[in-house]
Amino acid sequence: MRQRTFLTLLSGAAAWPLLAHAQQAKPIPRIGFLSSYSAERAKNLVAFQQGLRELGYVEGKNILIESRYAAGDFARLPDLAGELVHLPVDVILTEGAPAAQAAQQRTTTIPIVIGNAGDPAGMGLVASLARPGGNITGLSQMSPELMGKRLELLKEMVPSASRVAVLFNPVNPASPLQLKELQATAPTLGVTLLPFEAQVAHDIDRAFTAMHQERVEALIVMGDAMLGTHQSRVVELAAQARLPATYNLRAFVDAGGLMSYGTHFEDLYRRAATYVDKILKGTKPADLPVEQPTKFALIINLKTAKTLGLTIPSTLLFQANEVIQ
Repeated sequence: MRQRTFLTLLSGAAAWPLLAHAQQAKPIPRIGFLSSYSAERAKNLVAFQQGLRELGYVEGKNILIESRYAAGDFARLPDLAGELVHLPVDVILTEGAPAAQAAQQRTTTIPIVIGNAGDPAGMGLVASLARPGGNITGLSQMSPELMGKRLELLKEMVPSASRVAVLFNPVNPASPLQLKELQATAPTLGVTLLPFEAQVAHDIDRAFTAMHQERVEALIVMGDAMLGTHQSRVVELAAQARLPATYNLRAFVDAGGLMSYGTHFEDLYRRAATYVDKILKGTKPADLPVEQPTKFALIINLKTAKTLGLTIPSTLLFQANEVIQ
């Protein structure tokens, strides 16, 4: 009896480490957030965190988020992406097309979820929207008619405008595609587009000087992290030049810009949480089609319109999601 009891205790003791190991909690998933923008522009990350909470994730308890921000300096993105890869993280969520490309260059194995990018297929991030292939999926900020619609709204606001400037960042991979879409729409509206490049902050002033010399009558500012980081300066220079301008983000209108029309970005990032959830539960990115935006917003700054001497057509006021007094 004593020998049998000793052997039973011995075999039980040998099993304790195995049992303890089996009962250890699984590692907490770690999400890398790679942004082309600055940390001050945190609405999209907040929306993503909200989406995670709706799915039962509590940050610090059953999910961790590691954030890296380039603040409009795209040259920093490859190193920041490398930091997330080497941590390592389980999934990378990107903000902006340059961030998505930087993550793509750094890993072909860690799943990447695009929070927003103009044309993921056109930029080579995915094979197609329906069948992404590889380790990348997510959401596109563009619908086929978005840029054309933005130009139509600007023309409706300023019917006399025939020479329209386009301010864009040439190193942003989404810019050529968006410019092409604008150029396809311009002739139908009787508009001549004049592109002006701004790759770094001091280029913005030079671009507006060139616009004055070219006697442009209105302005479209393309979506870009560098331009977004310096939105106050862009809006200030547009006001000084008395240029009616349209933007992709509401933040420009809050800063005094005339109007914005574009994707509801916070909706995209709430939806991005569902992608991350599915990937963490075992779904491959290649099996998750890229989604296009479903919500758009037109915001008009009435005070700025009055300052420019513009009378806003009733048709535009009717379409507007919000009019800032």
